[in-house]
Amino acid sequence: MPKRPHPPAGDAEPPATALPPTSHPGVPPTPHPAAPQPDPPPGVPLPSATPDGDGVRVDGLAGWVGSAALRELVARFGGRWPAGDLGAVLAGLDDFSAGCWDFRAGRERPEAREPDLDPATVDLVHAAADALGLVRARPPAQTRYAHLVVLGGLAHACLRRVAYAAHLLRTGVEVTGEVAVLGSFRPLSGAERRTLAAAGVTGCDTEVDVLDAAVRRTFAAPAPEADDGLDAGHPHHSWSSRTYRPTGTPPVRVLAAPSSEPQRRRAHTADTQRFWAEHAQLARHDEVLLVTAPIYVPFQHCDALRTLAVPYGCEIDTVGVDPTLPDLTRLPEPTLTPGRYLQEIRSAIRSLRTLHTTLR
Repeated sequence: MPKRPHPPAGDAEPPATALPPTSHPGVPPTPHPAAPQPDPPPGVPLPSATPDGDGVRVDGLAGWVGSAALRELVARFGGRWPAGDLGAVLAGLDDFSAGCWDFRAGRERPEAREPDLDPATVDLVHAAADALGLVRARPPAQTRYAHLVVLGGLAHACLRRVAYAAHLLRTGVEVTGEVAVLGSFRPLSGAERRTLAAAGVTGCDTEVDVLDAAVRRTFAAPAPEADDGLDAGHPHHSWSSRTYRPTGTPPVRVLAAPSSEPQRRRAHTADTQRFWAEHAQLARHDEVLLVTAPIYVPFQHCDALRTLAVPYGCEIDTVGVDPTLPDLTRLPEPTLTPGRYLQEIRSAIRSLRTLHTTLR
């Protein structure tokens, strides 16, 4: 396989918006640690997609967007609920969250600022995140899928998600196709390298390197059976694919995709999902199980509906890693803060808006 491209120094995503304020009218800047709420109400169902004739029926967008949890959160931060149809509401929520809940301002997630919020607001943020599906892990909806797809992320997340995928396979989830582990050529930060060193993982420069190392270690697969890719001289144009065949499990493919907008940014999750679907020859009615972290489930589930379910007619089930499993407690996990929950609620709103636009 061609040598994996080395990320250029200083390569980063362009800023999307100006940095929003980190305090809000009527919300005193008093730090307060988030705490689980007792006896939380049932969560808001995520949207779903079902093959219907020659098309795909997507249900549940309005229910998640118009939920009491999201309405209360908007009101707490001084917002007025947008008027109009679903498209207008999503546009209004996108604009509102850009001003109040975007603490990244185009930077990577670990570089986001944390807002100062009063205790009551912290409690409300945590309760809303729980109701909207960003806090607690839930098991897969069924025991048999065509494919299991592990989504990459920061270094610690790569290790945990691959380990959780192996746990699911060991405990009764049957996969008739392949396990796909999807990442990018995003360069690792210094903090990620230290995390990996503490976990005994070395020799990694990019996100997909970490995923590859996690697959080799977790599935006891020392070398790939197939190794393909293209080093185009820049990570935004390059791709790689390595397929392992561990004993007793489906084949495991580790994939990094090229960007669909290489002049602007690196490949994102949607690019990688589309690239994998083409390689795997995803078929209509295939049932796909996605593994990510609970905080990203709504956002990445809706992205998968748009990039996989709608064009390919497949069905999507998205689950978050269960952090209480013994296999995972020894792996590093960051503290999830109110700011991070607000940021990913915004991500879910934006993903829902893009999905809604695709369906119109």
